[in-house]
Amino acid sequence: MKLGKLLTIITSVLLLFSACNRQDKVREIPVNDFFKTQEKTAYRISPNGSFISYLQQKDGESVLMVESVIDGNPKEIIKSTGKNISFYAWVSDDELIYYKEVNTGVRKSDLFIISKDGKNERQLTYNEERRMQVLDEQLIDGKFLLIASNKRDSAVIDVYRLNVRDGKFEMAAKNPGNITRWITDRAGKLRLAISSDGVNETFLYRLNEQEAFRPVLSNSNATYVRPVAFSENYPNIIYAISNSGRDKNALVEIDCNTGKETKVLFENDSLNVVDAQYSRSRKKMVFVVYETWKKQKHYLDTGVKALYDKLDELLPNTETRISDRDKNDNVLIVRTFTDRNPGSYYLFFVNEGRIRKLGDFNPSINEQEMSKMEPIKFKSRDGLDIEGYLTLPLYKSPTNLPLVVIPNSGPGVRNSWGYNAEVQFLANRGFAVLQINARGSAGYGKNFYVAGFKQLGLKINDDYEDGVKWLAGKGIIDPKKVAIYGSGFGGFIALSSVYRNPGTYAVAASNAGILNMFGYLKSFPAYYNANLHARYEIYGDPRLDNEYLNKVSPIFNVDKIKTPIFINVNVKDTRLSPAEGIQFIKQLQKQNTKVTYIENQDQPFSPRRDENRQRLYTQLEEFLSANLK
Repeated sequence: MKLGKLLTIITSVLLLFSACNRQDKVREIPVNDFFKTQEKTAYRISPNGSFISYLQQKDGESVLMVESVIDGNPKEIIKSTGKNISFYAWVSDDELIYYKEVNTGVRKSDLFIISKDGKNERQLTYNEERRMQVLDEQLIDGKFLLIASNKRDSAVIDVYRLNVRDGKFEMAAKNPGNITRWITDRAGKLRLAISSDGVNETFLYRLNEQEAFRPVLSNSNATYVRPVAFSENYPNIIYAISNSGRDKNALVEIDCNTGKETKVLFENDSLNVVDAQYSRSRKKMVFVVYETWKKQKHYLDTGVKALYDKLDELLPNTETRISDRDKNDNVLIVRTFTDRNPGSYYLFFVNEGRIRKLGDFNPSINEQEMSKMEPIKFKSRDGLDIEGYLTLPLYKSPTNLPLVVIPNSGPGVRNSWGYNAEVQFLANRGFAVLQINARGSAGYGKNFYVAGFKQLGLKINDDYEDGVKWLAGKGIIDPKKVAIYGSGFGGFIALSSVYRNPGTYAVAASNAGILNMFGYLKSFPAYYNANLHARYEIYGDPRLDNEYLNKVSPIFNVDKIKTPIFINVNVKDTRLSPAEGIQFIKQLQKQNTKVTYIENQDQPFSPRRDENRQRLYTQLEEFLSANLK
């Protein structure tokens, strides 16, 4: 072999070895880099596409900003000044409305309207302690907004017509006591209502606002029918995502005169529709979204497919979601992301075929330092197909790794492919991370969803244990170094799993997890009463399922918990009982169970939110490292 060629080969091998040697240890990324408060959020576009708006964080305050699409010069419209700007929207080409709240738990809302130049600000409601929601984000006749509120009766949601010029409310639709949702058509007219008898839903329809609502179709708790849009060509037709008479969701057309399906726009026995898009400019449904391990589109319009093909060309190797659009579908706000990149925001000018970057979701994250989120699938002990995701730490052999299991937040939701700060933080610290969609999760059809009814703390927990055993059987994880950690219902699953599945988990961690199912079921606001029995079917009825709810609630099973526990209690949490959290901790300490706990008083949009998150994840890391590594 010639000397030159030999030197080239040796040099290549050394370079490869050097590169591998450099990459065998991952940089420990600072905690706060993962969990920074986003500097600019809630991008919106004016109806005419001439202005964009967003909320910007400045000195612990949210500031509403507006800038011209043409020159990009930002203008500060209003500061939050001690109250959170929890929601805002364009209601015309020249005006925006926004809420200010003391905090989202207390809900003392003030509703304002303001011109896009920051002038003519007017307060429309004062210190409202009732629920207040803008039903349709467009001014009707240049002055009316439809507002859904329980201001008349805390237990029911009525619809009011608010005159933004003089601040006067008048009743638009009085709730007889069983309406759970009101729906408007594209012109902002109130045309559809959904009522509940506690278990079954009934759709009520009227052709115009002069008619009375009349029932047209009913479905059970397990049946999913979600209206997407009214047809603008046929006023009696709605498009809906439905699993009525089938296992998987389909996109269908329903005649409100008869309550019958008249057409199926998309259906597949193995694919579950999770979303669909109606185009106002094209006056038709243009695509459906179905979800397997990733969300994918099936196009119903070739022009919209060409639009997304152009986006893929302009923004390759990333997922794109349109978060807002002007009324002509010409100027769009696009969000991008991958499993390793939290993504960015762009303006997309459809007619010109060009984009303009608005900002990054979290510029501190370098996707080359993040881990891939891989789809997995295994069988549960009773034969169900369980799917989920596995994220492995970079540059580590996928054998004998410590594992953190992160349950999703309960029945009716699911984990999805995409960037997750908690997952990437744990992977960066050397842990494999398992997320599965246990029985009861959304997105896998009616039968899979119903299989989770009254199984929190039972078979749902077993699905997670089966996932751990599956990974251990493949040698990927060390079965003696497994943690389970979650928030809300995920925290409930974590804590209940250590006595439901003893020996599987070395430790459990809960962030504001549910401890008492009785307390949780009593915490719903009065306006949820119409749907309460439907929830009882899923979670258990406190009047009839006393034994089950006692059996699965961690607070009644403290004596069975022997593994080390990490728990974060928010003493300002209005949904859960902080007192029960403190009681739970004291009982663990009394029986000498090792417990690490944090108390905080964090509120959404709190100036100390970053500080509290830093403390939470730093201590969680210390807890996991001390017990698993």
